[in-house]
Amino acid sequence: MSTHAKRERLLLADLLEAAGPEAPTLCAGWTCRDLAAHVVVRERRPDAAGGILLNVLKARLDKAMEEYAAKPYEELVRLIRTGPPKMSVYALKQLDEAANAVEFYVHAEDVRRAQPDWSPRELDPVFSDSLWSRLEKLARLTGRRSPVGLVLRRPNGQTAVAHKGAPVVTVTGEPGELTLFCFGRQDAAAVTLDGEKEAVAKLTVAELGI
Repeated sequence: MSTHAKRERLLLADLLEAAGPEAPTLCAGWTCRDLAAHVVVRERRPDAAGGILLNVLKARLDKAMEEYAAKPYEELVRLIRTGPPKMSVYALKQLDEAANAVEFYVHAEDVRRAQPDWSPRELDPVFSDSLWSRLEKLARLTGRRSPVGLVLRRPNGQTAVAHKGAPVVTVTGEPGELTLFCFGRQDAAAVTLDGEKEAVAKLTVAELGI
């Protein structure tokens, strides 16, 4: 059975291939080549991928990123499309789904929404619910640096507290859009923000995400 992670992986590969190596992304300073290198390093260089979160491994991560970015772009896209090596932890279906469904969704939108002719994508209800379930678990982590209280709300009324504090800003949108917002893509997310004007302004430029 296909998983959300597998579907998003293939979509990301297709978008990267269509956009080309020098096309921009929503990741500040990254081209599609840089983003592709990031995805490949994350899956194939666990000794360096820890640098995404740990400063002590940052130099190793930068070196690995540079090495992979120098490879032919077509090879990077192929490695993303074919997936991780068999010995990788990401080769385990359940872990792949847990770790990569959100990752690949966000990066696919990083590519899609950075292009001038991008169009909205309607997510199926099952995937949308899956994103919400993941976001509920990650909300406090992604919102830990919020300068204001942050509440996430779906159109159906379901809510999750991402950061306690005052004043409070309530961000309303579909789970996919809320996911993008919480992963630092505030400008690209189709959401509405309710709260004091100054608090909203602070939140829109805050460093959200893992």
